[in-house]
Amino acid sequence: MVNGDTGDDSLARGPGASGHRAVPHSADVRIDAWGASREDCLAEAVLAVVECFADVSRVRPTAVERLRVAGTGDDDLLAALLEEIVYRLEVYGTVPVDVEADAEDDALDVRLAVAELADVEITGVLPQGVSWHELHLGPGPYGWSCSLTIDA
Repeated sequence: MVNGDTGDDSLARGPGASGHRAVPHSADVRIDAWGASREDCLAEAVLAVVECFADVSRVRPTAVERLRVAGTGDDDLLAALLEEIVYRLEVYGTVPVDVEADAEDDALDVRLAVAELADVEITGVLPQGVSWHELHLGPGPYGWSCSLTIDA
């Protein structure tokens, strides 16, 4: 089961708008996210991944984690960030509840407000990884957007 908005996002995408949606995609989850800046778009992508397997609306964060993510290009940066989210979920059992990202030289400085996986309502299959197939992050007419597939 996929959570999130699966409707038409054309009304939501406008100058300065941020958001995300899950798109039906065989056994995996396809995500579209957008934001006014690259960093806003990346933060929305993280929230979209979480929304596909958990309801964090009633959970308060128990910690703030900081991470620095680097990539050789925008697509690489998107994949590296989301792989780090999947890694932290698997290894530390932490789930992002809120995300802030800032550009820092050639990298991304990310602050994650996290909750313990045990405290989150699980609504879907936990992500296993990020597929490079049709993964894209780039600027568009209203800001930045990305598309990716999460292996479930």
